[in-house]
Amino acid sequence: MNGRVAVVTGAARGLGALFAKRLSERGMRVALLGLEPEELAKNAADCGPEATHWEVDVTSDEELARVASKIKEHYGRVDIVIANAGIATGGPVEHSDPRTFNRVIEVNLLGSVATARAFLPALRESKGYYFQVASLAALCAAPMMAAYCASKSGVEAFAHSLRAEVAHHGVDVGIGYLSWTDTDMVRGADEDAALRDMRASLPFPANRTYPLEPTVDRLIRGIERRRAHVYGQPWLPFLQAGRAIIPATITRHARRTLAEFESRWLAAGGSNRLVGAGGAANDPSRRP
Repeated sequence: MNGRVAVVTGAARGLGALFAKRLSERGMRVALLGLEPEELAKNAADCGPEATHWEVDVTSDEELARVASKIKEHYGRVDIVIANAGIATGGPVEHSDPRTFNRVIEVNLLGSVATARAFLPALRESKGYYFQVASLAALCAAPMMAAYCASKSGVEAFAHSLRAEVAHHGVDVGIGYLSWTDTDMVRGADEDAALRDMRASLPFPANRTYPLEPTVDRLIRGIERRRAHVYGQPWLPFLQAGRAIIPATITRHARRTLAEFESRWLAAGGSNRLVGAGGAANDPSRRP
């Protein structure tokens, strides 16, 4: 890893910021991408003098192409790209705000596609590694999280397709799965009491919030080995093995519990906000 170059999207906070720090501790030069320049600058300073930060909207092919070119020019190479940028909203589909719902799909899914497209030429040169952050939501879709689950299922399928496309170029593609992790996004979602209590009602161990650092450390070990599948919690591979029966199990659980949580969500005003500080930075009402 020493001296090689990693690009991390969504690096202003949470997973992305810690990904960048952990890779820099392993001797990598890191480029942090995101929408919050002050947070990016602070995180880049924690990653050493060779770290850089770049303000970019991952849903813009033009912005990403420009930044990818500048990063390649600055470092001369790109070895690892971590497509981590992601946002979330909650609530029933029927009552969802189309613009907010669509923004989740745009950032999480189309932003990952745009990221891969922008950096694949450099990864082909280095025979590098593209790591797509997915989620427990790709393995186990949940009610009142349709936008997020659809986007994460989408990035999982996208990464599988991409892996087959680029294997003959010597580029490896990995997918990262993690359960609820202590980030601004999850804490922001928990500000909605109905969503928080619905999550708490899920069967163990899916109802827990897991600490950030050990989760990222497990993912980093998989990235170092260029693995195809990497898990932030040790129980997630068991869900992978049993995913054929998960939708029916979730539906049976929701049939018993969801009426209460949906009613509470509506009674509280039915917020369609993008959760957490990262979500606020992506709020469609604040962007042109």
